[in-house]
Amino acid sequence: MKTVLTRAAAVAVPAIIGALFLAAPATPQAAMAAQTGGDTVLPGYWEYTTSAVGSRDTQQKCVRPSEINRFFGGLSTRRWRCTYPVRQVGNGNARFEGVCTDHKNRRVNVRLNGTYTQESFTFRGGAQLARGTPYLPASITARRLAATCPADAEYF
Repeated sequence: MKTVLTRAAAVAVPAIIGALFLAAPATPQAAMAAQTGGDTVLPGYWEYTTSAVGSRDTQQKCVRPSEINRFFGGLSTRRWRCTYPVRQVGNGNARFEGVCTDHKNRRVNVRLNGTYTQESFTFRGGAQLARGTPYLPASITARRLAATCPADAEYF
């Protein structure tokens, strides 16, 4: 059982952690803050690194103003649809707890928390691949490289 979970974690956790920062609606307060330039991250050219189960991945993406809610406040992807009953964002601190489900209806519990500024964030936490098993450690760090994106930038 332990070997099966370890193998599943090696494949699933990096995908999940990468997924956590890519596409779900944010709270109305976060949406308003993004529109008013308040207590959330800014659009622009971002670099983010995900780390889980010994695997690290770094990407650079251009995040448009219309995509800030998906990038920072939603924490989902096309592959993993996540819901966060616990979503607390404000005053430079954020905490997310929820469940991610893939197209095969596999479920993973997710917990993340950390700090952010308008130009960076660091979240640590984990993913629980099976009920009753420990959360596997994971993290994401991100920093805004520039207010404008290079001509050849990949968009979020």
